[in-house]
Amino acid sequence: MASRNLPTKSYAVKTHGGAPAVPHLTPLQQLRRTVLATLLWEDQFYESGASIDARISELAGKVKPEELAALAIEARHAHNLRHVSLKLLVELVKHGSGRMVSETIEKVVSRADELTELLALYWSKGKTPLAKQIKVGLAKAFTKFDEYQLAKYDRARSIRLRDILFLTHAKPKNDQQASVWKRLVENKLQTPDTWEVGLSSGANPKDVFERLLNDNNLGYLALLRNLRNMNAAGVDTSLVKKAILARKGGAEKVLPFRFVGAARAAPNFERELDKALLATIDTLPPIAGKTIVLVDVSGSMDSRLSIKSDLTRMDAAATLAAVINAEDLRVFSFSNKTVEVPPRRGMAGVTAIVKSQSHSNTRLAEAVAEINKIPHDRLIVITD
Repeated sequence: MASRNLPTKSYAVKTHGGAPAVPHLTPLQQLRRTVLATLLWEDQFYESGASIDARISELAGKVKPEELAALAIEARHAHNLRHVSLKLLVELVKHGSGRMVSETIEKVVSRADELTELLALYWSKGKTPLAKQIKVGLAKAFTKFDEYQLAKYDRARSIRLRDILFLTHAKPKNDQQASVWKRLVENKLQTPDTWEVGLSSGANPKDVFERLLNDNNLGYLALLRNLRNMNAAGVDTSLVKKAILARKGGAEKVLPFRFVGAARAAPNFERELDKALLATIDTLPPIAGKTIVLVDVSGSMDSRLSIKSDLTRMDAAATLAAVINAEDLRVFSFSNKTVEVPPRRGMAGVTAIVKSQSHSNTRLAEAVAEINKIPHDRLIVITD
């Protein structure tokens, strides 16, 4: 008879809750998991923002530079993560070399203010001479922006856009761009037509917002963030509803939970916001087979997404679950127990998940064991 008195495995790796963890992930998998699940420098329930930042730096040195470059591009363009993609660029400068570094910088930098943010991050621990490839990358990226974009993001900070020009010796693509850069250096760029500029000028808020809406000149994220202000200013609600449903000005880059935050700030627009949120589902190919989604509604998920946010991690998780497009879908929440939730889409799905049970302990192992009794092709767990 075989002995049952066998030695117990002891794992040196622990979860942030102190439980044993199997160290099966490669450095690249660990880096991807960290990068794509973080708002850089924001504290999480189990871990500080500083600890996350330090882990990214450590793991970046353990992967191939080309893998690091590819992840930076993916983070910025596939997942619309700005700060962490810039963080990866700084690490790439340390560990990479040659044209790959400068070309990755050019690809990742997508807004004019990211030029100065990248340099500020590069110098976060003190000024040092700029590496050649960061100069080349910043110079190439600078040529991507027109006068409106430069004027919109040329802010009075320690590092200005013109500083980038002087440091990198960027070459304009043509005479027109050379003229724009000359106006930038002389602080004579044409004032951009943005809602911030309009309101700061003392103009009537109602007139500012209605003009921008009529001219289709208000970005979609700015639209969602300003719904409460538009209500207060008495903006024509028909204009606002039309803009919400039109989904123009970068709607495809807006994360799903933004719609929930906008609806809470301006409940009178929830119907249109729900339709706009549901429209995101139609752009996604349906997942074949039987899919089960398991959403964490434990106490830690009540933590805010960021210091400035009114939304919680549970709001974001529930919204993500409510936009999953699957042919055969069942949704469950877990905390002290596992509860099946109607697989509703949009705002109704978010409410159903958040209110499905009390927010207490995180009994994930028990939840997975229970779910595994149900036939399914895949299990998607959404948790912090």
